Amino acid sequence: MNSPKKLLIRRYLEEVVNTGDIERVAEFVAWHDVETAKQHVRGMRATYPDLHVTVVCQIAEGDLVASRVVGRATHQREWRGIRPTKKSIAIDAVNIDRVADGKIIEHWGVANDFEALFKLGALSANGSADSRD
Repeated sequence: MNSPKKLLIRRYLEEVVNTGDIERVAEFVAWHDVETAKQHVRGMRATYPDLHVTVVCQIAEGDLVASRVVGRATHQREWRGIRPTKKSIAIDAVNIDRVADGKIIEHWGVANDFEALFKLGALSANGSADSRD
């Protein structure tokens, strides 16, 4: 069953993060976090202009929504000191959002950056950093 809180998070990802439409952030995020959320979306889309996030599953309890998501994109700008590789990647992540009065008031997230580093060639199979310049 889709709760209004889960739908709010899904819509934010689909209508703001996937499109880069930062002018709509305030529709979804509490006033005190709007600028931070805009910066986050700008940063992700600068590195991955074709970013598309898909919600795999969600669990809502009380004022919290946990979402397992997959972000798919092409590495087109520098990220963590790694020059653009033009490689397509998929990154799994888990987000937890606190919702009150129809807005996201807190957000925590963890992405599997380690997997992304392998896919981009920044780490080798033995765990050492790539020494390419």
